[in-house]
Amino acid sequence: MTAPARLASLHAQAFAAPWSEVEFADLLDQPGVFAVEEADGFILIRVVLDEAEILTLAVRPSARRAGLGGRLVGQGAIAAAQAGAVRLFLEVAEDNVAARALYERAGFGQIGRRKAYYAAPDGGRTDALVLALDLAAS
Repeated sequence: MTAPARLASLHAQAFAAPWSEVEFADLLDQPGVFAVEEADGFILIRVVLDEAEILTLAVRPSARRAGLGGRLVGQGAIAAAQAGAVRLFLEVAEDNVAARALYERAGFGQIGRRKAYYAAPDGGRTDALVLALDLAAS
């Protein structure tokens, strides 16, 4: 069983605006939501019918650039496909170069844009790119 406190702790290390333990508990109580975890990171995915969405991916900063993010995305995609999903979606900040490269390597392609979706640290807004991966072809 996934511990919301553990996910919240890892998320707080990975993001400037982390999600709380209560938020993780609420998400994990929803049908179709699951986490794939390793010691230094996790991916949280929601599957609804034949579509899945990456809700968040967190890797402890000291463990980055060692392949963990790619491994979690791959394991998450397999789990989503096993749960019946044929497409996997996500939003990523346009200015998050590292995450965009990770998802590109995993085979995701851009299918849309959400204007001013994310709050930027300077108080501005950043667009989100909507990406998708065809799980049937992966």
